[in-house]
Parts: sequence; structure tokens; C-alpha cells
Amino acid sequence: MLWSMLLMAALNTDPIALAETQYRALDSYQVTLHATDASGDTQVIRYFYRKPGYVRMEFIQPHHGAVLVYDPGVHRVRLWPFGFRSFPSMTLSPDNPLIRSQRGQQVDRSDVGALLDNVRNLQQGGSTEVRGKEVMGHWQTLHVVVTGPARATVAGVHRYQLWLAQPTLFPVKVESWNLQGSLIESVLMDDVEFNVDFPEGFFEP
Repeated sequence: MLWSMLLMAALNTDPIALAETQYRALDSYQVTLHATDASGDTQVIRYFYRKPGYVRMEFIQPHHGAVLVYDPGVHRVRLWPFGFRSFPSMTLSPDNPLIRSQRGQQVDRSDVGALLDNVRNLQQGGSTEVRGKEVMGHWQTLHVVVTGPARATVAGVHRYQLWLAQPTLFPVKVESWNLQGSLIESVLMDDVEFNVDFPEGFFEP
């Protein structure tokens, strides 16, 4: 019943706005990210987030064993290349090139909230198309395509395709495309859990 109500609302209003509302109600989440770029290179990362901006990443592929923790209170990142709290470790700024993605994404702007901000910015003057319900893995999803106005990009992206899972409207798959119509990156979010009770010290650098 709830999914049917959300679907009807999404078809008649802005599904991205509804997704943002649902996201703001979450305190935390964890996912396994499978990010594949245009060349076919894949990253697999266990990603953990707790408001107001704590992030932990456990790298599976590549850099297996590396752990990164971001503390928004001090605006610093701690990186352990060979395992959590192992020697050596580094304290870095979020904009350090060593820990930015190839596209320039920073850990302090890596959560789903930042993604939805980018999508909303691309919507301004652009178009939003709801393509309907689709099965994505074990999820029932709503497929939404957001395209920016002519020549407009946000973080290098001109068009997003999002698959929003029921009933949370959480994006479990996102594709980003450039102005030339080429795929930049495809990200699949698996093992999604919401409002996780993380252990004490989990985000401590």
C-alpha cells in the first residue's frame, strides 16, 4: 500500500523531491558500492554513513583492505592503506588528490544526499522523465531520468538515470552520462541497510 501511494505521488509530483524527503528521514545507512567507469574498471567499496556527515569506506577492489574514515567535526580524513588502525596511517584534507576519485569527487560529498543535490541542480531548467516501475536485482524500483538543459552539466554530468527502490525511494542504481551521450559511470548499491546502530568508535579516526 505504501509503495503504491509513493508511486502515485511520484508520477504526479517530483520523484527526486520525494526521494530527498525520504532520505532526510534516515539517520544512517550502509551499502556495498559497485562502481564501473566507461573503460570497464570497477571499484567495490563497503560504504557507511551517519548524519551529520560521518563516512567510512572499506575498500574491497582495488586497494583491498584499505580503510578511510571522515570526521565532519574536524573536516579531516584518516586513511589506513593496510587495514583499520594498522601502521602506517595518514591524516588528510578531503580535497587531497590522493583520496579524490578520478572524477574529482570528495569523501565529504560522497553520500546519497550529495548525489540528490546534484540531480536537483541538473533539474533546474532541464527535464525529469518517470519511466515507470522496473525490477532491479531483488528491488522493485521507479526508473527516473533527469536531463539538464542544453550544454548544462553538474560535476561533469548532463544526464542521470536513477532506479529508486521501494518504499524508501533510495537510489539503488545510478548511471551518469556526459554531454556527448557517453556513459561516465554506473553505480550499483547492494546490501543496503538503513538506520544502522554502528558500534562505538566506528567513525573515530
